[in-house]
Amino acid sequence: MSPEYALHGQFSMKSDVYSFGVLVLEIISGMKNNSFYEIDGAHDLVTYAWKLWGNGTALNLVDPIIIDNCHNSEVVRCIHIGLLCVQEDPVDRPTFSTIFVMLTSDTVTLPVPRQPGFFVQSRPERDPLDSDQSTTTKSDPTSVDDASITDIYSR
Repeated sequence: MSPEYALHGQFSMKSDVYSFGVLVLEIISGMKNNSFYEIDGAHDLVTYAWKLWGNGTALNLVDPIIIDNCHNSEVVRCIHIGLLCVQEDPVDRPTFSTIFVMLTSDTVTLPVPRQPGFFVQSRPERDPLDSDQSTTTKSDPTSVDDASITDIYSR
């Protein structure tokens, strides 16, 4: 779910671009953003990918199952595109037609991605050893990508 929709209820085509970027990162990493377990201080997949990108170690994001069956430059380009899609400001995100050109052309120079948007929500944390199941509130960054909207146009 894009930050602008989660925080302000604003939806646009760029919200779908954000979700597409998360999906790209999920496919490359083999991890789901909405069930991401904290790695290296990152609370969600987008933050983790951004940290790796900033450290120059983006290939560490790639699922070990697929790493030997792909070209590193193509995977890094896909990570780059995914990060462009999840930029905080919707205006900075590419359009789907631009994404298509980025994915199908090696000659297009990609812009430098800016910081991704993040969504922080509180969720209850339960202690499995507590028989009372008392609930405390814990603030964890999370993202939920479980809905999409499709515009249907007749011919």
